[in-house]
Amino acid sequence: MERVYLKTKIFYGENSLERLASICEKRIWIICDKFLIDNGSIRRVLEVIDNSNEVKLFNGVLPDTPLTVIGKGAAILTQFKPEVIIAFGGGSAIDTAKGILYFGREMKIAGNVRLIAIPTTSGTGSEVTAATVAVDHETKQKHIFFDDSIYPDEAILDAKLTLTLPPDITANTGMDVMTHALEAYVAKGSSVYTDAMAEKAVELIMKSLLKCYRCGDDLEARGEMLLASSLAGIAFSIAGLGMSHSIAHQVGGTFHIAHGLANAILLNEVILFNGQDEKVFTKYAKMAYQTGMVERNVDPKLAVAVLITFIRSLKKLMNMPVSLSECGVTQADFDKYVQYVSQNALNDGCTPMNPRQITAQDVETLLKKIY
Repeated sequence: MERVYLKTKIFYGENSLERLASICEKRIWIICDKFLIDNGSIRRVLEVIDNSNEVKLFNGVLPDTPLTVIGKGAAILTQFKPEVIIAFGGGSAIDTAKGILYFGREMKIAGNVRLIAIPTTSGTGSEVTAATVAVDHETKQKHIFFDDSIYPDEAILDAKLTLTLPPDITANTGMDVMTHALEAYVAKGSSVYTDAMAEKAVELIMKSLLKCYRCGDDLEARGEMLLASSLAGIAFSIAGLGMSHSIAHQVGGTFHIAHGLANAILLNEVILFNGQDEKVFTKYAKMAYQTGMVERNVDPKLAVAVLITFIRSLKKLMNMPVSLSECGVTQADFDKYVQYVSQNALNDGCTPMNPRQITAQDVETLLKKIY
């Protein structure tokens, strides 16, 4: 018997942020980063919230969600006892809120708090997943936690909140969506449900990501990328991910490379590695057929080659670095940490769902290819 669990209610489209107006007489805790306060974005949320609510802001969110920030948040959770938490921002904001909630429930201090996620990027899919990522900066290691209790109760997808995303972040987060979709598609937990979501996500990426990169105020394209992100997020939350994320987590924690960019650099090498399994190779070809990259009568080898070429071309058109060295990682630092990163990737929570068995040596070989 297999299981598909979908908890999060999704509100999207025009005026979706108005959903917040229905909350009355509650203690609301908004978790975001300082940038969204300084640039005034937070006002769009505050203006919708009814005056009968007690609202508290936490602007301590940092990139790569440090465990120390989650610890500070857990202390505030104990003191303020919110009834509603609003996670407003990119993946780090949503992961911070989910991390606080995870430890709060472990310590039995979270109660029945309701979590509403409002993403301002189209990438992580964290607004619809049971996963959160945190970094121990002392050990330079990323930890991923999976628990059904941290699924957001609601996700609000308002494309207007993503219009000001700069091109580089649009590219990085967009390629994170692509990686989510492709990893979920071949993961050990994939099914007809997750395949359908992954295929639609890739179809939307093909249609809209480059538009978002070139014309950031294209509201329709931004909305489609938000949908792609949530679809891929649901897919991987059910099916699992794989070695691209296992390695990207550790590359990001160790070398301070943006998560989506790390995945973008890794993705094609991972496809080539996993594609050595015939069933997985066939699945990659199917993605190319299903999304219209190639006609269905095309040889599977050509279909996968087109998929890889599409990913490579998309990165080039968005001016993305294609190696760790282009991201500023020195040869000395790479040599110092390559075995450490490889071992941590092997122990990462995403590794067990990779469709092919991998070893630390496999990871080290792949890292040397992308350096």
